[in-house]
Amino acid sequence: MSENPPIDLIDVCQLPSLGINPQFFNFMATTLESDHYIAVRETTSSGNAVAIVDLKNNNTLTRKSMSADSVIMHPTQNVIALRANGTTLQVFNLSTKQRLKSNVTSEAVIFWKWLDEEVIGLVTASSVFLWNVFDGTDAGPALLTSRHVSLANSQLTQLVSNYDHSWFALCGIAQENGAIVGHIQLYSKSRNISQHIEGHVCAFAKLKLGGASVETQLFACASKNADGGHLHILEIDHQDGAPAYAKKSTEIFFPAEIPNDFPVSLQISNKYGVLYILTKYGFIHLYDLESGKKIFLNRISSDPIFTATQFNNGSGAITVNRTGSVLAVEIATDRIIPYILNSLGDVELALSLASRGGLPGAESLFGQQFNQSIATGNYQAAVKIAASSAPLRTPDTIAKLKSLPTPPGQPAPILQYLVYLLDRGSLNKFETLELVRPLVAQNRIETLEKYLKEDKLDYSEELGDLIKPANTPLALAVYYKSNVPAKVVQCLAEVGQFDKILPFCDQVNYHPNFTVLIQNLLRVNPDKAAEFATQLLSSQPDLNVQQVADIFLSQNYIQQGTAFLLDALKEDKPADGHLQTRLLEVNLLHAPQVADAILGNAMFSHYDKPTIAKLCEKAGLFQRALELYENIKDIKRVIVHSNAIPIDWLVNYFGKLNVDQSVQCLREMLSNNLAQNLQVVIQVATKYSDLIGPITLIKIFEDFKSNEGLYYYLSSIVNVTHDPEVVLKYIQCAAKLGQVKEIERVVRDNNVYNGEKIQFCP
Repeated sequence: MSENPPIDLIDVCQLPSLGINPQFFNFMATTLESDHYIAVRETTSSGNAVAIVDLKNNNTLTRKSMSADSVIMHPTQNVIALRANGTTLQVFNLSTKQRLKSNVTSEAVIFWKWLDEEVIGLVTASSVFLWNVFDGTDAGPALLTSRHVSLANSQLTQLVSNYDHSWFALCGIAQENGAIVGHIQLYSKSRNISQHIEGHVCAFAKLKLGGASVETQLFACASKNADGGHLHILEIDHQDGAPAYAKKSTEIFFPAEIPNDFPVSLQISNKYGVLYILTKYGFIHLYDLESGKKIFLNRISSDPIFTATQFNNGSGAITVNRTGSVLAVEIATDRIIPYILNSLGDVELALSLASRGGLPGAESLFGQQFNQSIATGNYQAAVKIAASSAPLRTPDTIAKLKSLPTPPGQPAPILQYLVYLLDRGSLNKFETLELVRPLVAQNRIETLEKYLKEDKLDYSEELGDLIKPANTPLALAVYYKSNVPAKVVQCLAEVGQFDKILPFCDQVNYHPNFTVLIQNLLRVNPDKAAEFATQLLSSQPDLNVQQVADIFLSQNYIQQGTAFLLDALKEDKPADGHLQTRLLEVNLLHAPQVADAILGNAMFSHYDKPTIAKLCEKAGLFQRALELYENIKDIKRVIVHSNAIPIDWLVNYFGKLNVDQSVQCLREMLSNNLAQNLQVVIQVATKYSDLIGPITLIKIFEDFKSNEGLYYYLSSIVNVTHDPEVVLKYIQCAAKLGQVKEIERVVRDNNVYNGEKIQFCP
């Protein structure tokens, strides 16, 4: 090979090093469907065996004894199809050990091959069939067409189809007049017509020609006859909007010292628009698909080539030679354009290939043409040159095009540039942003969505930022595809899809700062922010509850902060006492009724009770204040507000006080507001009469000159007391209040009083 060849030769593996002896290869049963697997049928002293080689990992997956007379491996999966006795067909998934399909044909299958990931093409002596292995049915092979008579005596070597199975080609070779000749049956399914073409190998391709908005379908075939080698490339099924493709015919050079050489494989790279021809005796021919021009010729194997197929997603070719060497060849993307310029001197070819495949090496040429077109005012040419050269598709080029004047009757050059690119493919990041800015400004969201669905735009964080002010859901999709999880989460919150935030974070292994996240959510939807924060309590055990609570409470979102804290503090842990205090404080200041409910439910027990008691008092929650106060001064100050405290509760509250405290409170209540508090004092005196003592209670009423209070208090105990002084006091009060009948009743029914003292009652 030359010092800087335009191709890379890769030694994929050596089958002998994997324990496969090339002496026992049955090459007619060795299948290479792709660069994933190769099935090698071996004939040994103990019988037939098949070895499955994983080319990606350079190891033998399995070796099994098989009676099958032919095996073919799936292009990408560990799936094998076996043929026995010519008619019995079975397909197995070797990874799952599952039989996918089986069928017995009425006529022996002479040749078969995977046409794509799902369909196997089958050829018998008379017909061609298609068999969909993955259609989920038990259907057998379906008839496609009859074999052409020209292949009747040929050894079949190839069956290929185009991308949508509308065209097929069957190849065979035969020995005629001492030479190996090739025959091809080219079949159009839509027309149901076959034609014979002279050729050894062929392939279908798709190519977007310069300036075209749709792809052109091509058919290429290579042959070797007495006149020499020939490559023919022609168009099939012309598409509207595509330029006409003139048939190309090119000679293929075969060295005179190897007269029996002929093509054994033709592989096409749709990505780069190059064509690889491998010959029997190890030569590689490289051609340009669009022009048919020869690019390179060299020998890559001194041993005969047996079989070949596509390599590296169709960018090259991979082959097996007679010694068991698995070799791959593909264009050297960094060297092919310099090679064409320096060794071939073909500027046109270099520009075409560089433009089509985005290959480096012709930047200076594109730059010169671009600047020259601008200088001469040929803006349309400048647009096409810039759009056709990957190195020129930069922000600088965009800036130059934007600075150009708009020709009369034509769109602005920058718009021409973007439209030209959209018609022929997709935009890069910078072009995408340039296109989207005016679309957003003009609120043309439907047009933007259309381009996104067509995969015409380059997803980026900057694109999402540009779209977000106009359409948050669309920006969300862009951020998702651009792998910007922080902004995905933000958008999910803004569109109210809070339930999707945590699953998304788990899916992409994103660990956001939840405190900051909640702060952002709060600006959008406070209630949902609180709901989301509550969800985090179970999924994020290390969540800083105090920080989250501060986010809500510091911004005066008391209701939302309360909802969060009530859930966070439900276990009533001693360590959370300060948060319990904080929660009660803010509610006593802003929503006393909520604090009242929390205290009434006895949810917490570790808060600062004196502090909360004072706030309860200020908020008018006197019952809660009394529940918390312990100092008699505080109790006396609060208890006088009997009108704001449930009477039954207040009466029962005195049961928690000692006698001295009770007396002090009763005196304070009468001293502060006798009229308001008298009824409560009477009830307390009545209920706790035995505990406090009638004499003490009588003195309290007398000190405040409350005959009414004393009368009603004594009336509750006069019938059960044995203390004559109590009865005497009752009679005296009744006399003062004019309760004559009550005096008569007591005098009549009571034997405890001192009659002499009664006589002197005022």
